[in-house]
Amino acid sequence: MTQGPTEVLKAGLELPLIGAPMFLASGVDLVVAQCCAGVIGTFPALNARPAAELDNWLVQIEARLEAYRQTTGKTPAAYGVNLIVNDYNERLEQDLATLVRHKVPLVITSLSAPDKVVEAVHSYGGLVFHDVVKARHARRAVAAGVDGLILVAAGAGGHAGTLSPFALIEEVRAFYDGPLVLSGAIANGRAVLAAEALGCDFAYAGTVFIPTEESTAPLAHKEMIIAAAADGIMYTPMFSGTPANYLIPSIEAAGVDIDAAQQALPQKMRAKTDSNRPKAWKDVWSAGQSVGQSQHLSPAAEVVARMVAEYRAARSALCDTASRINK
Repeated sequence: MTQGPTEVLKAGLELPLIGAPMFLASGVDLVVAQCCAGVIGTFPALNARPAAELDNWLVQIEARLEAYRQTTGKTPAAYGVNLIVNDYNERLEQDLATLVRHKVPLVITSLSAPDKVVEAVHSYGGLVFHDVVKARHARRAVAAGVDGLILVAAGAGGHAGTLSPFALIEEVRAFYDGPLVLSGAIANGRAVLAAEALGCDFAYAGTVFIPTEESTAPLAHKEMIIAAAADGIMYTPMFSGTPANYLIPSIEAAGVDIDAAQQALPQKMRAKTDSNRPKAWKDVWSAGQSVGQSQHLSPAAEVVARMVAEYRAARSALCDTASRINK
């Protein structure tokens, strides 16, 4: 019997969790650490620079995961790569060809309809999951033939939506019964279990993996997250043209007026049209509303182990409660 996308991706998992691909923060070391710890590790193709380096990154990831399999006898979780599919990504065709050549198991698409990517990835049996922030975007992605949807709800780091997960999940489930992934302020095992209770197959976490030893984010970015709380996050389109969540101290450090950032209006490719404005993710650092749950710098495996323990404890507590109610 042919396995569905959910079953394929759950092989080797300790937790139904995907480590989100983070621009300038996710790389080979973090992906390998996540996969070996039992969650799906991913990175943006654009993090590998120049474009020719993407092939080298994939070779390293595949070799290290195979070495883990041979050494431990355990199956590591799958890995994935994020592709920006809008017209401004000049590397799209080259990067897609590289992913096809390596038969990357999971390709995550963002910011535009993924039709061409779906066709190419399906040619070798790979899976395509697409980021959406609204139900109408989800309908378009489903029509393109994606294998799963990543629902980016309020509170997620980077380019996030504004909808409550309670609203977004129900709207999408009304017309789509395939795999769903929930993104938005997920940083502990209880939140992962909650995502499943809401009808999702996986949770999606990024911010909690920035202050890890394997992350390629600058140390100052990691320390800022550790020191931050949810009210230290601002949602603004000022730096990329599309609304995203950023750390307020990094906005202030870049010399940007906070009131101006709050009042900024969306504008296509603002960062490219205004060379004097601080660059998103490089000069102004992104994070989600879950920042307060990162207390110290640690290995990614330690973060996963904590979340697994929290998930199991929460599931056990709910089962105990259900048993008492049903008596």
